[in-house]
Amino acid sequence: MEECMSGEIIKKLFNSVLEGDEEKSQAAAEEAVQAGIDPIFAIEQGLAAALNEMGTRFERGEIFLPDLLLAADAMKAGMDILLSKVPKEKTPRAGVIVIGTVEGDIHDMGKNLVAALLSAAGFQVHDLGRDVKAMNFVKKAKEVNANIIAASALMSTTSPFIKDIISILNDEQIRDRFKVIVGGGAVTKEFAEMVGADGYGQNATEAVQLAKEVMGNDTHSG
Repeated sequence: MEECMSGEIIKKLFNSVLEGDEEKSQAAAEEAVQAGIDPIFAIEQGLAAALNEMGTRFERGEIFLPDLLLAADAMKAGMDILLSKVPKEKTPRAGVIVIGTVEGDIHDMGKNLVAALLSAAGFQVHDLGRDVKAMNFVKKAKEVNANIIAASALMSTTSPFIKDIISILNDEQIRDRFKVIVGGGAVTKEFAEMVGADGYGQNATEAVQLAKEVMGNDTHSG
């Protein structure tokens, strides 16, 4: 019975984003909290899954930019409620991360979720926002002596910009100073390996796990 109810709530979250309805998203998020559903599970299976679906429809030309932006707003409305229920780790700072969505990409909901979860996991997060030029990732990473650069791309047209970040690091002969992790709807494990990234996170939970893993293999501390 409980599983059935939890499935219904996840479906409500999913549909609220497809419909671009902020109020429905908030109501479903409150329901999820009341039902004791894990907030990260609710975000990933309900809200994020729906936004990914809308991103795919947008790329296929089935919906337009205003529809996508409404969906993103609806996701944020529910996500804010659910994120407030994620327990913060009391651990010392786990590392320094510079995160952003690459140049030309205006989608930042998934990246916002990853940034929030990284903060909760004890990382010091410098969020550059969306539509970030490759050089700006590198500049910020040098400025804050980051351990990790995390880049997200949701559109296939923007994913090549991830390679530019790694190219700049190589050109400046500082590639070994930073771990580069990547994710987003347009990125695959194969793509990450091809461009020479240090890891790929399929979703926000994986991204946090990956950040912890690469920090475990890291020798320089911020």
